Amino acid sequence: MIGVIDTDGECAEWAFPAEPGAVRTARHAVRGTLRAWGLDSVGDVTVLLVSELVTNSLRYASGPIGVRLERRNPAADDVAGRAALLVEVSDPLPDPPRERVAQPSDEGGRGLHLVAVSSQRWGTRHGKSGKTVWFELALPGE
Repeated sequence: MIGVIDTDGECAEWAFPAEPGAVRTARHAVRGTLRAWGLDSVGDVTVLLVSELVTNSLRYASGPIGVRLERRNPAADDVAGRAALLVEVSDPLPDPPRERVAQPSDEGGRGLHLVAVSSQRWGTRHGKSGKTVWFELALPGE
């Protein structure tokens, strides 16, 4: 891990080198933060989706990979009035990922589909140097 960039309140951000160990390190950092925030209920799905997106970044990009978590306040951020966890994974590659239909015999190609069906919303956006893939999970009971 390059290091924690920010852990202010209910926002945490890290940068990881584009190396194979980044996926494991990102999962550990995300799970630890969610546990500290009392969000174990969304831990498994969040860690799974972060793993998929960091793996995609490793496969196609050569620069650092950013991961950011933000616990969103329903009054300020969510139109429907629900609390949510925003998760962002950034890399220096400008090309947006494409969701595709994987065949039963394909070894890959299911990551973005998994993000799409597991989150309440997801998308991509271009940045100054690359792109960010984000997804949002509803926080039960909040």
